Amino acid sequence: MESQDDELWSRSLKSDGTAFGALFDRHRDRVFRHAYRLCGDRHTSEDIMASVFLELWRKRRTVVLVELSILPWLLVTTTNVARNANRSAFRYRRMLDSLPRQDEASAESGEAVYLQSALDKDVIDALQTLPTMDLQLISLVAFEGYTITAAAELLKLTPAAAKSRMHRARLKMKDALPLPRPRTHYAMEGKGS
Repeated sequence: MESQDDELWSRSLKSDGTAFGALFDRHRDRVFRHAYRLCGDRHTSEDIMASVFLELWRKRRTVVLVELSILPWLLVTTTNVARNANRSAFRYRRMLDSLPRQDEASAESGEAVYLQSALDKDVIDALQTLPTMDLQLISLVAFEGYTITAAAELLKLTPAAAKSRMHRARLKMKDALPLPRPRTHYAMEGKGS
């Protein structure tokens, strides 16, 4: 019966890559569809699916089959990974939205390239004010999309310490970024008017 994964799982636990690959082939479409329902983006769903199977391998010693199937564990894990991905994407969008923006008129002029390079330099300068641990944490969570928990584990921090460091790092970056300058439109106004 196709829903019975116990033999493949038992072989996978003995480092049988072919058996693990067969489990992946058997369940990847269901995991992908579930991820897609939760996030609505094909690329993000593919990332979630990959993370779920990586998590399956990482936690293989504690995974429990339900009615001889690995699928329930995969679907629950997909839900958790998708929630984390959605929260991470929201935080990333919020951080990007908080950065100074240029208006469309300046984007149409040659000034746009200068403004973007100035913004990039400001962000780089703000990142350089952070201690190494905080920079690694911001990089993992804000730029690479890892959860705070995953980043904390990688950096050997408790999740609470990582959250606290993340909060302080964001405040420090916000303080290090220059305030948005008032826009002057003298270049767009007609001369002699």
